Amino acid sequence: MTVKVRDYMVLEVEHLTSRTTVGEAVERLMKSRHHGFPVTDSDGRLVGFVSAKELLRNIRERSKTLAEIIRPGTYTASPEMAIDDVARVMFRFGLRDLPITDEDGRLCGIVSNLDIVRSHFERASPAKADALKTLLTERYDLPFAYRRGLVPISRLTPTQWKVFEDELEGRRYELERGFAEPVLVVQKGEQWILIDGHHRALAAREMGLAQLQAFILTCERPGEFARTELGLERIARDHGLRTLDDIEIDRSAHHPLLEVTTQLLRRLEPADGAPESGRS
Repeated sequence: MTVKVRDYMVLEVEHLTSRTTVGEAVERLMKSRHHGFPVTDSDGRLVGFVSAKELLRNIRERSKTLAEIIRPGTYTASPEMAIDDVARVMFRFGLRDLPITDEDGRLCGIVSNLDIVRSHFERASPAKADALKTLLTERYDLPFAYRRGLVPISRLTPTQWKVFEDELEGRRYELERGFAEPVLVVQKGEQWILIDGHHRALAAREMGLAQLQAFILTCERPGEFARTELGLERIARDHGLRTLDDIEIDRSAHHPLLEVTTQLLRRLEPADGAPESGRS
């Protein structure tokens, strides 16, 4: 089945009108997470796109309207285009955002390069679920299977006793953008054992969500499985982990991913602390 733009486009689009002044556009941009905005006419039809670079070029002409500074027209896509085709367009032209228009040329959505990444993550092969299925089958000599579905966040039993605040913030941002990378859960009777995705689960709970997308592993011989204690269950018991409330949030250190990145950047700095030539 072909995945369409409408499956991933953001419907509530921050945009400006052609009558917006440069000064007003700069203020809007500074308060947002964007690098530019689609520009529409008074009827909601797309007439162009204003970027931060264009606003900088005209920063001394704050009273000018966007109609006076933008190039007419911009790249667009329709909701029925294949998401992979849109990804190619954005890659070839170096676009971060692509406005989506309906048959009448009215702005009806937007796709960012982050949405493209999200679409590929969500369609990727569930390698972690495959690996865990193989591991459990070999270790406990029991047959396992998995499916994709929703799990109740309030009933998850964690197996990780600490998460990092910076990574938690990153997961909040992903969820706000609709990035629903599934967590990994083992269902054992009425128990939902969370294997992977503790930051995602905590972020979702803080946002008021009741359920979360997951790859759910189940044993095909549930009676025997009920009498078997997983190593992760022992870890949860030893650390007093019963609910997500029992997880410590570390606010004093970085998530290992960010720490590795920071160390790499430090290694790239020359001895005198000045940036190396050619670095971007």
